[in-house]
Amino acid sequence: MASPEIDALTQALSRLPGLGPRSARRAVLHLLKKRETAMAPLLRALEAVNERLSTCHICGNVDTVDPCGVCTDSRRDARALCVVEDVSDLWALDKSRLFPGRFHVLGGRLSALDGVRPEDLAIDSLIGRVAAGGIDEVVLAMNATLEGQTTAHYIAERLEGYPIRLTQLAHGLPVGGELDYLDEGTLAQALRARRPLG
Repeated sequence: MASPEIDALTQALSRLPGLGPRSARRAVLHLLKKRETAMAPLLRALEAVNERLSTCHICGNVDTVDPCGVCTDSRRDARALCVVEDVSDLWALDKSRLFPGRFHVLGGRLSALDGVRPEDLAIDSLIGRVAAGGIDEVVLAMNATLEGQTTAHYIAERLEGYPIRLTQLAHGLPVGGELDYLDEGTLAQALRARRPLG
């Protein structure tokens, strides 16, 4: 039997995405066995992030500085803005290094079932950034869900009349995907977005 403190640590870790009770127990055992090389550095890193964590007032990214490193990076194209639902989407796109511009995090997506309305998201601040000028293209990088597409449509309507190019990520067949493994929604989107060869 583990002590209440170790049980509490295991329960706390099991609440993290991707970790269930068994994985959390293994992680705790690893930390206990490697106390000096694993647990101590982890504690220091968690304390440092906890003390300095902030949300960027420009784009909504989570960082230890405000404005965040993405917004202050002079190598980025300030004329291109990619709109994402969540910080995890920003991190995924940024890690790919395929988008050279800046980002805007909405903080979720519109959902009537969950009671998420436009005023609950950072849509007004997005409109403000576009209205301030200097942005040529807005890329709507919403997830390919009903709520994500509803959010993209709403934002597109709100951005009508601004002198920008409005684009959206392509959806459809993944590279290397086999047709018999894909769901009907993905196949339908791939068929709708088909383009001529050559």
